[in-house]
Amino acid sequence: MTTFSVCVYCGARPGGDPAFGDAAEATGRAIGKEGWRLVYGAGDVGLMGRVARAAQAAGADTFGVIPQHLLALEVGKRDLSRFIVTETMHERKKIMVMNADAIVVLPGGAGTLDEFFEVLTWRQLGLHDKPIFLLGPDGFWAPLETLLDHIVATGFAGETMRDSVQACGSVAALVDCLREARSRLSRAPE
Repeated sequence: MTTFSVCVYCGARPGGDPAFGDAAEATGRAIGKEGWRLVYGAGDVGLMGRVARAAQAAGADTFGVIPQHLLALEVGKRDLSRFIVTETMHERKKIMVMNADAIVVLPGGAGTLDEFFEVLTWRQLGLHDKPIFLLGPDGFWAPLETLLDHIVATGFAGETMRDSVQACGSVAALVDCLREARSRLSRAPE
């Protein structure tokens, strides 16, 4: 089996709560400790940078994808195992998902939400079947979960959409979820 790859979406800013950075670093360390590959937006700022630096320090293979127009703004992290520069944001997102086995969404802003909703929509449309996990300290994603429940309750999506997203209350719980996803993947017929 090839290396299990975890795509992490998160903010290019640090956010206002130190717990966000702590979760980003713990996620990066866990990816490295488990021998998995980090797939992410190739920035060296905000939570993105913290995830990547922690993953690298823990020995993880790192795969970063960044569009040309964000190289300076997000301080493209060129010391990754693999560093890809795209022309557009859409290409960035497509390459990240194509090279991942699971998706993790940490705190972030509009860009992180865009990535989350696009990958959720792609799953809903049957374009992939990769698990999607939310990790947000102190209930960061609770309003998003409420919104998803509301969308289902008002008939704009079926339960399968809501079942495609799993919230994890801690990095330890996330690692358990990712281990299970990896186990399911290794049991799947080729």
